[in-house]
Amino acid sequence: MEPLCPNFDLLKSSSVPLFSHRLSSINRGISKRSSASFPCVSSYNRNCNPQASVKTEAPTQQQPTGHDLIKSLTKGFVGFAAAATALASVCSDSPAFAESLTVAFPVSRAQEVNTVQRTLVEAWGLIRETFVDPTFNHQDWDLKLQQTMVEMFPLKSADAAYGKIRGMLSTLGDPFTRIISPKEYQSFRIGSDGNLQGIGLFITVEPKTGHLVVLSCVEGSPAARAGIHDGDELIEINGQRLDGVDSEAAAQRLRGKAGTSVTVKLHRVKLPRELIRLSPISSTVIPHRTPDGRLTKTGYVKLSTFSQTAATEMKNTIHEMENLGVQSYILDLRNNPGGLVKVGLDVAKIWLDGNETLVNTVDRDGHMSPINMANGHALTHDPLVVLVNEGSASASEILAGALHDNGRAILVGHKTFGKGKIQSITELHDGSALFVTVAKYLSPALHDIDQVGITPDVQCTTEMLNSPKETLKGKSSVSSLEADSCIMVAEHELDIQESKGTAS
Repeated sequence: MEPLCPNFDLLKSSSVPLFSHRLSSINRGISKRSSASFPCVSSYNRNCNPQASVKTEAPTQQQPTGHDLIKSLTKGFVGFAAAATALASVCSDSPAFAESLTVAFPVSRAQEVNTVQRTLVEAWGLIRETFVDPTFNHQDWDLKLQQTMVEMFPLKSADAAYGKIRGMLSTLGDPFTRIISPKEYQSFRIGSDGNLQGIGLFITVEPKTGHLVVLSCVEGSPAARAGIHDGDELIEINGQRLDGVDSEAAAQRLRGKAGTSVTVKLHRVKLPRELIRLSPISSTVIPHRTPDGRLTKTGYVKLSTFSQTAATEMKNTIHEMENLGVQSYILDLRNNPGGLVKVGLDVAKIWLDGNETLVNTVDRDGHMSPINMANGHALTHDPLVVLVNEGSASASEILAGALHDNGRAILVGHKTFGKGKIQSITELHDGSALFVTVAKYLSPALHDIDQVGITPDVQCTTEMLNSPKETLKGKSSVSSLEADSCIMVAEHELDIQESKGTAS
């Protein structure tokens, strides 16, 4: 990587206040010399902790030189400063590995932009330390910070400033490394922890018309009790038209404190807001007649997302089905976009024994590390089929790969999405969150999934035989499942496994 401080025309003095942001280093040798004057420096210290404190140093009568500033910092720090039209930088003379990195930058006169400035440096530092590609898509990442700070300095709004951060991240060439606003992060956490305060309505944009329509209602929610159905079109929320409003913005308007109300114009329905529990699992028992005429029970479990409660709910569901005398299982991961990777691994452990490898991770330096079980004990050894399709991604692919490569399950459906990268999620000081791709993963059999996907053992058609309108809610509809051709293929594969006397 290029040195942190390339040659620039330096400010001899400046009336622009500067912030100084300290980041932990990643042991890179940095050298270059220059000096600059700093009328006022504020110190923002992250030092590996996203919940960093802010310390302000009062201006002194005598402006320090660059070398004086370095002496005032902790030993081994490297200073860097960027001004709006000219750049001032302070760098360590020593090429020795530094323990920390201090970045100084000009304070925007717009307070909301100033807050995002700190977020920019925090995000830049996290990328610098952990991004899976050490070349940063073959660019000088230190120079990219300088350029972005110069572009951000004259802005007047936080939205515009966040746009500059997103622009900087887009140059990495990785769509999964991204920043989301505090409101967006709150919505993400709602999906992860399994609870929200609202009316229990999932909405989407109908691609042909661009209109907002109901995707589904949470069973027992205010929306379901009001008689709202899948496919209903939303026209207004609290008297405001929804023309041109995307689904996330509309969802934000529907949410609110439990006990309040919101008026939705479908047929002008006023709905109370409540605490809604989002279950990632729906299940039912499918009666199945084997080729030799015996009536058996197949446990169908649909996992829609890998939220924090998914593994616990999966365990509870399997226990219930074992008590009902289920003799085989279908685990449906179709259209499951992923979620928390750790939860995906925890779900895999429910089905596997021993010390099996669940997944292999490859870091930015190319080092591969297997993630293994430790003396695992499966809750059931009954035959298992896993359904996947092009909407199965990330943690879904990790789970499918773990069960398939360890000989536990047959895969039925269509090739998966192909997202073989792992992101860390860090909440930043302003409540926003940074998603950083920190590693890629390989299946236990060392198959590269990223941009390739997993090809199932058996293909099936995607059409429903009778195209029933009912959808799966809570306890999944057996009649709907019986019309699903992929379920029929899965049942056939389970018959084959049973005839062979194998658990897969």
